[in-house]
Amino acid sequence: MFVIGLTGGIGSGKSAASRRFEQHGIVAVDADVISRQVVEPGSEALTAIQARHGDSILLSDGGLDRAALRQKIFSSPEEKAWLEGLLHPLIADETLRQLEAATSPYVLFVSPLLVESGQKVLCHRLLVIDVPESLQLERTMARDNNPRDQVERIMASQASREQRLAVADDVICNDRDLDFLEGEVDRLHTEYLKLAAEHA
Repeated sequence: MFVIGLTGGIGSGKSAASRRFEQHGIVAVDADVISRQVVEPGSEALTAIQARHGDSILLSDGGLDRAALRQKIFSSPEEKAWLEGLLHPLIADETLRQLEAATSPYVLFVSPLLVESGQKVLCHRLLVIDVPESLQLERTMARDNNPRDQVERIMASQASREQRLAVADDVICNDRDLDFLEGEVDRLHTEYLKLAAEHA
């Protein structure tokens, strides 16, 4: 299977780009979606997280309170390491399963941490959705209603803009409107169909 990695920092527009690829019939395997699937109510991972942090980590419906968990791990490197040790193997297994099951001409692997996590090895090509950091901040604060310092901490925990661009095969600068972004995706989709056919 020909795999295109899609990445970018928080608030860069990965989801909008991914949706456009999906409109062309391309299967998107999304690491964020998988990271939610592995902690669904009843999962072993959620049981382990609850045992470690207590019931305050749960929402009223029994699901994981991701905001509460995020606060705990961003203020404690050792809690972050514990959580990653629990979740990363589960996420990796499910990612591989979904990539192998994809039936579109090529498959998109969407992950905010493609560059820094080593997941890049799963990809034949890497597409970076790039935006200036000031715009990242602005969009994320508006979208998630998060305080500026929390967004800055999340950004600091991800690869820098320079690190992502250094390893990109393709770049979409997403500092304009949605029409522009979708036009760029359409252009690359045509290119990727050719590459996937050659790969096959």
